[in-house]
Amino acid sequence: MSKTAVLKQKLAAGKFFVVPGVHDMIAAVMADRVGFDIVYGTGYWLTASAYGLPDAGIATYTQMLDRMATVSRASKAALIADADTGYGGLLNVHHTVKGYEAAGVSAIQLEDQEFPKKCGHTPFKRLISTQDMADKIRVAKDAREDMLIVARTDARQSEGLDGTLRRLEAYAEAGADILFPEALTSEEEMRKACETFGKPVMANMANGGLTPVLKGDVLADIGFAFAIYPSLTSLIAASAIEQALVKLRDEGDGEPADMPMFNFKAFCELIGFKDVWAFEEKWGGKQ
Repeated sequence: MSKTAVLKQKLAAGKFFVVPGVHDMIAAVMADRVGFDIVYGTGYWLTASAYGLPDAGIATYTQMLDRMATVSRASKAALIADADTGYGGLLNVHHTVKGYEAAGVSAIQLEDQEFPKKCGHTPFKRLISTQDMADKIRVAKDAREDMLIVARTDARQSEGLDGTLRRLEAYAEAGADILFPEALTSEEEMRKACETFGKPVMANMANGGLTPVLKGDVLADIGFAFAIYPSLTSLIAASAIEQALVKLRDEGDGEPADMPMFNFKAFCELIGFKDVWAFEEKWGGKQ
């Protein structure tokens, strides 16, 4: 079964599932290790980890395509990939959809902000018209072969819940497969969004963002098809790195006993060194 077929099958089953965000390739292979069959390629955190830049439309299409292609190669899981605004107008959207699908992406996420965009949980977001975004969805639908299309709206903070729902209705009619109301602010708003549409609706559980982070069973009861957790691995890793570096700076301790550390040999195998060692055994003596 293809990766995209796995995602489609899970959506068709109608059972809520969770999708971790991966901010780098270590997170991607760890998600494989613990058994996730779908991951989320987060624009915010892949940009931060690769370039040390904010999610403000600074990373280019070419840079993000490379990151998503690398996640797809490194991971066995189906990849839902953040593609911002499609990196420009309708021709850019067409090109982005083609490129992402060729890179192995199973679902592409497009949003209705002006280009360059901003992180959905930060201020100063500006939106394009509903019609312009619906046209982007139509272009994406025409360009894709098998990949799913996620339509995200950032209208909640400027147009309220009613504006959010009106936009999502238009995007659903344009052909979006999955609807993404970004930055909802209450459980009541989430429930209303899920009750309104007959298509899958996804939740964004962004730690520290505008939306309350709820347990999976609550999100399932509300009616979401699935939830992404884009910041979980990144913020946990950042905290652990900070603690380890403080201990190194203050105590010269390079192996703190009170901090969990992944086994080096196990990680070598996880990242692919077994294949390298097998190659060396077969060919190492040959020049």
